Amino acid sequence: MPREKTDPSNRKGKRKRTEKTYKDKVFNKDLWTPKTKLGHKVKNGEITSLKDALKTGKIMESQIVDCILPEIKHKIVDVKKTTRITRAGRHFSFRVTAIVGDSNGHIGIGSAKDTERFNAQEKAIQRAKLHMVVVKRGSGSWESNTYDDNSVPYRIVGKCSSLRVELLPAPKGVGLAVSDSIKPVLELAGITNVWSKTRGATDTKLNFVKATVDALHNLSKLKTLPEKKEDE
Repeated sequence: MPREKTDPSNRKGKRKRTEKTYKDKVFNKDLWTPKTKLGHKVKNGEITSLKDALKTGKIMESQIVDCILPEIKHKIVDVKKTTRITRAGRHFSFRVTAIVGDSNGHIGIGSAKDTERFNAQEKAIQRAKLHMVVVKRGSGSWESNTYDDNSVPYRIVGKCSSLRVELLPAPKGVGLAVSDSIKPVLELAGITNVWSKTRGATDTKLNFVKATVDALHNLSKLKTLPEKKEDE
């Protein structure tokens, strides 16, 4: 009789690799008890946009972002195992950096440490929601006469340590002509067409991501003249 073929993964002496999967918690607005004035305004429906929430002050509750942006997503961009030496010995912990965004002009970044990787990941996501920024977008083509927010409106530079990231407007069809390390950042920010130039140590992924987020944050810092009223 022919010998039956066996799966190599089920051979004797080999164990199957099992990875733990964690389900994201679903935010329930009815069970949320706000602790700040801004939180009460958001839950009551007085503030419905993140831009208006940032104008009132700093966000102190991550549930505010969950309530305003229900379709927010997260991405883990860096995980490091750190060691702290004390008199009692070595203490190991995980440092996790996460970015959050809704792919519609909002993004945030946060880092956290904990002895357990999953706990550090949850803390990083919560901190990223507390540091959300509004990304100003625009059309990357001078030939376009309609407003289209698929790229950055003008050249902008972001910095982190010795690293410099320069984002340049690009027309439709170019895509994300950037490094793979910062593509998730631009995707969560809602930018689909852009060119980039970099200077410095780009092999440090964390600084690369922070410099890109800084560039997106600088887009909203440009001062513009207020619109003139018809009576004036």
